[in-house]
Formats: sequence, structure tokens, C-alpha cells
Amino acid sequence: MLSHSVWIVGPSRSGKTALLVEQFVRWMQNENNNHESFYTKNFRPKNSDRISKRLYLDQTEAAVLVLAANDDNRRQLADKIMTATLGKYPVRCKTPLGFFQEEVILFWPLLIQSLKLKAQFPVRLRPETEQELATKLWRPQLDEETLRRAGTNEYRLVRRILDLLQLAAYSGTPTEDIGKILTTALAQQENVISLEPEFLASLLLDWRNWCLERGLLSYGIITELYSQYLLPDPHYQQQLAKRYQGVLADDVQDYPAIAHRLFELLLDGGTVGAFSYNPDGIVRLGLGADPNHMQELAERCQVKTLTASPFNSLADILATPMVELLTEPMTLLSLPEVVQSIQTTSRAQLLRQTAEVIAKAVKQGQVEPDQVAVIAPGLDAIARYTLIEILSKQGIPVESLNDQRPLIASPVIRALLTVLALVYPGLGRLVDRDAVAQMLVVLSRGDRGVGEWESGRVEEGESGRQKNFSFPPLPPGPLAPHPPIPPSSHIDPVRAGLIADYCFQPHPERPNLLPVTAFDRWDRLGYAATTAYSEILKWLEEQRSQQELRLIPSPISLLDRTIQRFLWDGSNLPYDQLAALRELLETAQHYWEIDTRLRQIPPLDRGEDLPQNTIAEFIQLLQRGTITANPYPVHPIRLTAKPISLATIFQYRSSRRSHRWHFWLDVGSPLWAKGGAATLFGAPFFLRERLGEPWTPEDEQLAEEQRLRRILADLLSRVSERVYLCHSDLAVNGQEQLGPLLPLVNACVSVVSESAVG
Repeated sequence: MLSHSVWIVGPSRSGKTALLVEQFVRWMQNENNNHESFYTKNFRPKNSDRISKRLYLDQTEAAVLVLAANDDNRRQLADKIMTATLGKYPVRCKTPLGFFQEEVILFWPLLIQSLKLKAQFPVRLRPETEQELATKLWRPQLDEETLRRAGTNEYRLVRRILDLLQLAAYSGTPTEDIGKILTTALAQQENVISLEPEFLASLLLDWRNWCLERGLLSYGIITELYSQYLLPDPHYQQQLAKRYQGVLADDVQDYPAIAHRLFELLLDGGTVGAFSYNPDGIVRLGLGADPNHMQELAERCQVKTLTASPFNSLADILATPMVELLTEPMTLLSLPEVVQSIQTTSRAQLLRQTAEVIAKAVKQGQVEPDQVAVIAPGLDAIARYTLIEILSKQGIPVESLNDQRPLIASPVIRALLTVLALVYPGLGRLVDRDAVAQMLVVLSRGDRGVGEWESGRVEEGESGRQKNFSFPPLPPGPLAPHPPIPPSSHIDPVRAGLIADYCFQPHPERPNLLPVTAFDRWDRLGYAATTAYSEILKWLEEQRSQQELRLIPSPISLLDRTIQRFLWDGSNLPYDQLAALRELLETAQHYWEIDTRLRQIPPLDRGEDLPQNTIAEFIQLLQRGTITANPYPVHPIRLTAKPISLATIFQYRSSRRSHRWHFWLDVGSPLWAKGGAATLFGAPFFLRERLGEPWTPEDEQLAEEQRLRRILADLLSRVSERVYLCHSDLAVNGQEQLGPLLPLVNACVSVVSESAVG
């Protein structure tokens, strides 16, 4: 019998998502038959318009499960559906992991019953908290000898072990079987990880059981609970069939294997499905995706193949010759003029010349900034800063896609952590003179006058009550590297350094700030700096006294007070500061929520359990740089700015963007064929088609060749006019660059010279 489900396959930008949206609209508007409606989940006989309309109004969610590969694509897909349906049908679009998490929490009572867990509401662990707690739990077993045999540090080893749990859960493998899979997979491997597989599996079992006892859920545990306990449950399957009559999934090539089991279960129950698959758009292979296993669903669907793209891309004319140049280097081919190269000796010259070519083209009106993308296999801080600095000075905005900088890199965040160390006792070792000086500069910044500080009008209303603090709406403009210049500080860095040298008293328990008169030449500071410092000192003493009287509910309250008093000046903050402050408060709230849960059950090893110990651990967690400023919503609202996109290959392909011009940076780098950070340790061992099989050098070479072909096909499908191959003979470390794309550079007829740029 012919299936009504649809499998849409095609290259990038061929209209797959648009066809999925059309399919959704067709489902929603199919009201002329007597089948159950996807929306009302009730029979809708003819001549029953009044009843049907009432049923529509009573519904809050369509009975269609809508999934997207990642969070950015999820928002875009939901927007497209809402636009196509004019907002008539509320849609809840999820990522696969987001759906698993929602289902586990929704059916938590069922899991409590089947697993005989303690009846407590679950709390989700962030990756950085998961890392810290797992490290504490395993530290007695991860001694120096174990780390030496593993050939890595404690942080990397813990992260690798935790990744194994997530990869196993994605593949539908129970934690108990991880040891067997690693035993067979690593049997012929050398210098990978010299630890016994059963030892690693025992650590993961201890971690999972420890978390479940306390109601803590990491991403890996969530996925395992869903795949091993919830999805096979007959009661859950019955509820799932009642809730969803249709499933619509975009870019399933980036879904984990467990999603295949979910879709099969739905299709077996009579659910109709629509799936899109892009063989060139496989981005998350190595991060848990299993595209070959997902492709097996095509056998149960009507296959629609899309080839012609409404988007005029360069893939048709460039994909074949580029692949031939890579596979047969001796081929005498020349690339057309739409491919140009920028070649220099050093990378510093390359970055400067690339930025100048972009700036010249924009100023001459050849291309708009938002029609240009700079793509690299890896973007270090030097490359980001150089490109952004040169282009920003030319008045050209730049957006760095998903630029996850550590929170501790923000001076505002460091200042707030210094405030915590000065108010709470026992944190003196976490603060020094430089930190105090920076705090004084940051807290004295603002366009308000010193008199306003003295009168208290900044933080108090007419009734004398403290104003409720809430973040303002996101400011317009892209994530600019150079936000609007903030008002100058009343205490400049030089004066702040003098005050810290003469008025700061280091102490392990009670670091203290002395009055300004402790500096013999305090008259050199000036009135504004002296008054501002006195106000900061007075405020800190008030907070310290309130803390001693237990009038500060939590460190989160102190952070909020500091933001209200010194950072929030009644106008929109620059976007980078706003994002950092949001993420800090979200992280702090999560951290103390976990701490509260752990205090309900005697922990394994907390030492002397004092509140300041938790604060010290929180500060040290931030200082290690493991938390980045990436709160929700992560994207600023763009009104007039049209920024250039600056991204790594992974970031750009994940965002599914397209541009007129591409600049492929460091095209001679060997990283173009490597998975890099987008490949987790042990990922090939958990692919369903080769579960537990060893990963040989031949497999790695074949994987690199396939990855390179996919990258070329995908990127060329996302550019319409011109590609610049940007190559420097020497890398940052001074080594010669002889990457796999070097034949493309040699085949370029058109070379942009330095004189042409000038």
C-alpha cells in the first residue's frame, strides 16, 4: 500500500523547507473530507460548521509534531509556518533534544514509577554544571596515574567520558552496554585513550545513578531516559499516538538515531509524516547525528527529489571541477573568473588584505555588507579582532555568528565577581589589586552625575522603595564588536590603580577597602573620583553589614542590587554587556538552584559546607572560562544595520544562510577536512550501521574525503556570484600550509594583487 508520508531529498537551497511548509498548510486546510482533522483531533462531518468552529477555538495546539535540526532553524521554521498560515494554527516547533527533554519532564511521574525514583521534580543540568559535579564525583578515581595513562588533563578526560554517555543515548545504546561497545571498538586502537572500557562504563553508571537519586538531568541522561524507558513504554506510546497525527521534520540528516525510532513508532501508529533530507548538509555527524540510519525512513515514504534550485548558486558550475581538482591533482583545469584568490606570505598580511578587498567592494557599491560572508575552518581571536577592527573603522558592521566568548572576558562581569568577593567573607584569595581597580572603573561609569549618586535618585523612587529591576528590550543593531562608546568613568584607570594600591587591604577572610584619606596624596584624585569612590565604599559597607545580618537573600540578590545601582542608568545597555549580564544572572540562578537541591541530600564531599564555599566555586567556575554569554534570545533585533557575516564552517552551515560573495579564509589549512571541535571522542563507535566497530586510518581518510566534498557542495550552494580563496603560505604558527584545498588556489586564474587593493 502506498504511503501518504513524504520524503523530500535535495541539495542545499533547493526548496525542501518551503515544500515542508506547504505540506503543513495542506494538512491544516484539508477540511473537505471526513478524516480526523490534524488540529481538532475530532471527526468533522459535513454540515457541521458551527461545531467545527467551536472545536477549532477550543484547541491550543495542532496535532502535528514539528521538528528542526537546531535552535536557529527551529525559530526560522516556526516563523515560516506562522507566516504561511497567517497565524491561524499555533505551532510548537522543537529540536529533537528539546522534544526529548519536554517529554521526559511531562511524563516524569511515569518514569518515577517505572524506575522507582524519589518523587521530586527534576532539575536540568547545564553542561558546565554537569562537568563540575561529575569531576567532584569521580575525582577519587581519577588520580594522577589514571590521568597520566589517559594522556590528558582532568577537564578533558571528564568531558570525554560524559560525551560517551550522550553519544550512547543518541544511538539508543543503554549505559550498561557502553563498556562492551568500547571494548570491541578500541581493541585494535592505540594511543586513543589508555583506560579500561569497563572502568569508563562504571564511572558513567555511578554518575547516572547519582544524578537520578537527586533528580538531576543532564542532556545525556535525558536522552537515555527517553530512549530506554519512556519510548518503549506502552502507556507513553498510547499517549503519543493520541497527541500527534502528523510529524514534520526538517533536515533529518542532522538528527540522532533515536529520532528514527520515534518516527517509526509514529508511522506504525498511522501518523503521516513529511521529512526533508540534504545529503550535502550533514553538519552534526560526529556530534550524535546518524544520517545513514535516518535515511532508512525513505523506504516508508513517497520520495520527492528536488534538483533545480530557485536560488542562483555556483554549485552547478563549480562543484564538479573543484572535486576533480581535489581527487585528481594532476588535472589541468582552470577555475572560472567567479573564483578569485587572495594570496600572501604571512597570515597577518592575508587578514589585512582580505578586509581591504571587502571594504573596497562595499564602498564602490559592488556588494552590500549583508551579502558578504567570511568563512574559515577555525576563527582564532586574532583573526576575529583584525577583520572586525579594519572593517569597523571603515564604517562596515560585522556580525560574528555565535561568538561564544567566556563571560569572564567581560570587564562588567569581573567587576560584579569582585563585589561578591568583597561583600561575602572568606573569598579574599579570589580578588587582587588589579580586580579592585577594574571594579572601581566599571562601577563609577555612567552619564549620571555624582550628585545623583549622593541623593539616591538613581536607585530609589519617590516612595523610597527600591525599583524592581528588569532587563530592557534588546537594542537595535547587530552584535557589534564596537558597541556605542559608554560614558566615561568618574574614576579613570590611573586613579583606580592609585586607589587600589593605597586603599585596598588584601586578606584571605576579609579583604577591605579603606577610606580615600589612607592615600597621603588623595587630593591628587580630584573631586569627581574622590566622591565616586566614597559612594562605592559606603555602598559596599552597607551591603556587608546587611549580609552579616542575613538581609541579603542570596548572592543573586547582591548581583541584582549592584546592576541596579551602578550599571543600569535608565537607557539601553550595549548589546554585548546586556547579553553578558543576562547570562550571568541565568547562570547564577541555575547554580544556586542546583546547590539547593544538593543540600537536600547529603553530598559525597562538600567539606565544610558554608555558603561562601558555593560562592567561591561559582566564581572559580566563571574564571575558568567555561561559561559563555549566549542567553535567550541570542539574536539582537536588526532594523537598519546590514552586517557582514563572520563564521566558522560549522557555524555557517548550521545557520543555513546564503550570500552573494564568499571569502574562504585560510583555504590552505588542513582543518578544512578535519572534524575538529565538531567531532566528539568515540562518535564513530556509536553509528548504528557500525556499532562498536573499530575506526581505522582508512575509515578516517574516507570520512575526511566525504566531509570535504559535502562542505564544498554545501558552501557552493550558498553563494551566488563570487568566491574568494584567501590563502597565506604560512600559518599563525609559521608552518607552511599544505591543506587539501591548495590545488584550488593553484588553479585560480584571477588573483587579487596588493596593488589592485590599494
